[in-house]
Amino acid sequence: MKINNIPFRTIWLHPENERIVQIIDQRHLPHCFVVADLKTLEDFEMAIRDMLVRGAPLIGSAAAYGIYIAALSAVAPQFMDLPQFDEKIREAAARLKATRPTAVNLVYAVDRVLAEMAVGKSIVEQIAQIRQTASDITEESVAHCRSIGEYGLKLIEAIHERKIKLKLPSTVGRPPSTVNILTHCNAGWLACIDHGTATSPIYAAHDRGIPVHVWVDETRPRNQGASLTAFELKEHGVPHTVIADNTGGHLMQHGLVDMVIVGTDRTTRTGDVANKIGTYLKALAAADNGVPFYVAVPSSSIDWSLRNGLTDIPIEQRDPTEVHFIIGLDEKTGEVREVRLTPQGSPAANYAFDVTPARLVTGLITERGVCEASEQGLLGLFEEQSNS
Repeated sequence: MKINNIPFRTIWLHPENERIVQIIDQRHLPHCFVVADLKTLEDFEMAIRDMLVRGAPLIGSAAAYGIYIAALSAVAPQFMDLPQFDEKIREAAARLKATRPTAVNLVYAVDRVLAEMAVGKSIVEQIAQIRQTASDITEESVAHCRSIGEYGLKLIEAIHERKIKLKLPSTVGRPPSTVNILTHCNAGWLACIDHGTATSPIYAAHDRGIPVHVWVDETRPRNQGASLTAFELKEHGVPHTVIADNTGGHLMQHGLVDMVIVGTDRTTRTGDVANKIGTYLKALAAADNGVPFYVAVPSSSIDWSLRNGLTDIPIEQRDPTEVHFIIGLDEKTGEVREVRLTPQGSPAANYAFDVTPARLVTGLITERGVCEASEQGLLGLFEEQSNS
């Protein structure tokens, strides 16, 4: 995707130094564009934990590259044997896994790197394999997001064609055939290296010439919708409107939402979906108003070991300061600064995710197609997981 008309991904190897991984530091968007250099395992731990990078696919890619940097930073190969090197890498893997508990891509990527590095017969060969696996995970994520866009595009096209046939009046100054899509949090290219999950069908439709308009939830307390989704939609020229988190239900009641598309950090084999806190409430409102509710889910975000999202998915509780304070641009001074929202002494809770039961999900958009949010539906696309 592009920023100021310049193509970017959210993570890449430094073009002049393969011992440095570069990222877009998402904490500074939308007011500042900052590229950060990650040079140590500690840098990667901080980047994932403190949300310089966030979004399940990007977290997975970052973790894989984190192991690569840890491997390069290990004691010089001539002073180590394979068992010692293996121990160092497994220590790094455990530290990375501990940074954030909910997104399954993190565990998936780390475990895949550990499994595939064993192909190497020496430390040098294993380091090369770790780098290759990190690259493979990254490129596969981009390909999966692109495919999700192609399958999701068909859903948007169907709504667009139906609205043309109905000959509806214009809505809020937009063409009557405009497809109004509500999304929550940021499941865009900033979260997914390129294209995004929930946004991929939106970009595909916009690029195809289908009129779309996106309702962008603020997504408190970290405001990823207002700061990140709105930023990338603006850069791509997609019509959108930022709304307060509690506005979605009102819009649905008045026929101003044609469909909801969200992402996911972990989806069970039975179709329960963990996503940013507040997603469940959007699903309830959608169900009450007959609005289709879709979840864009790459296979790397499916946890085939879990059946019950409400009891089995760990829900991250983050620092309450994210609720107490908000960061924004002071237009009088031109400075980005932090201000307190809550009274001194008032406690705050900061649940980062909630679980939407499969019964509220119209369908899952995967890189292999759209399916029912159920074990049967998922296994219809991923038959190889039948015995997992």
